[in-house]
Amino acid sequence: MNEFEGYRRPDGSVGVRNHVAVVPVSVTASSLAERIATDAGDGVVATPHGMGSNQPAPARAQTRRVLRGVGRNPNVGAALVVALGTEAIDVDDVADAVADAGRPVETLRIREAGGTAAAIERGTDLATSLRAAADDARRESADASELVFGVECGGSDATSGIAANPAVGAACDRLVAAGGTACFSETPEFIGAEHVLADRCVDDATRERLLARVEEREDMARRMGVDLRGAQPTPGNQEGGLTTIEEKSLGAISKGGTTPVRGMVDYAEPLPTGGGLVLMDTPGYDVESVVGKVAGGAQVVAFTTGRGSTTGNPVAPVIKVTGNPKTWDRMANNIDVNASTVIDGESPSAVGDRIYRTLLDVADGRRTEAERRGLTEFAINEVQPAMGGESP
Repeated sequence: MNEFEGYRRPDGSVGVRNHVAVVPVSVTASSLAERIATDAGDGVVATPHGMGSNQPAPARAQTRRVLRGVGRNPNVGAALVVALGTEAIDVDDVADAVADAGRPVETLRIREAGGTAAAIERGTDLATSLRAAADDARRESADASELVFGVECGGSDATSGIAANPAVGAACDRLVAAGGTACFSETPEFIGAEHVLADRCVDDATRERLLARVEEREDMARRMGVDLRGAQPTPGNQEGGLTTIEEKSLGAISKGGTTPVRGMVDYAEPLPTGGGLVLMDTPGYDVESVVGKVAGGAQVVAFTTGRGSTTGNPVAPVIKVTGNPKTWDRMANNIDVNASTVIDGESPSAVGDRIYRTLLDVADGRRTEAERRGLTEFAINEVQPAMGGESP
């Protein structure tokens, strides 16, 4: 079975959830967006972040891309875009992107509404009205080929590279074989294994883009006095038994499976549909990396963790996978799939089948442990001044 029941959107995409997203344009509207989502109740989620009202042009362009992408994610049935009213990013521009995808959308400017109290009241009314509009959507049969599956790893240890990541990779292979799209990111974690990925690229342009992005991330670190290639893994990774960057990276890239690399997109750029494995250029910070893939269109995320992580996302359900039996014992209420059975002899392919079935179950409406516990972290990567030009 390669089918699930999803929400068919006017732009042809299929959501696995039917959220009303309250999207603040800047940090000045973020607390208020959270309050509106809380007051409006079930089905309304906020995406608070720390980006300022008037960023430099390259950073502003990336933040704009994230906000527009989140509002257009297939899991969003309607959106309320909130601004203080002084931001360089135009609230109407973000709203127009959502409307262009065929979703109901409203805007709210805090200053024009009369300040915080009045804006919360008005925003709650608007979100409640949008909830009613989103509820008109009904689930219908959809194919696995319409899924975009983002995969992530964090809190890695030695079991991540030998159990959880290869098992998620096997699930990605199954999805790609069914015509779906898989995406992994965290460019700094390609270092030491980038040649392996480069050999899997479908063409020279993709290969060159991959190697250029790795070099840019290394250059950025060097400007801060850090030699990533000569460094050791993070202290947490070392505690988990990882000894070298190469060991960490080879384990990290295994979560993408074994299929050819079809392309590589920039942070929060729309992910191509139509099947295959795609890379995204993101930082190694888990929350920002997940948000980039969700803004790119991922409806579901798998997150492997050896040492344990509670990271979720407000828009896309996050499936937690661990290859560490101790983490499974301690944190079973945060973990969806136990991949530590690989250590006892179960094949990564067999665990991958379980993860793939979990992916379809979650797409079909089953709540993940992160969803059950209201874990909805959200953060946007900020372009540093020396990193390239503005994107459209």
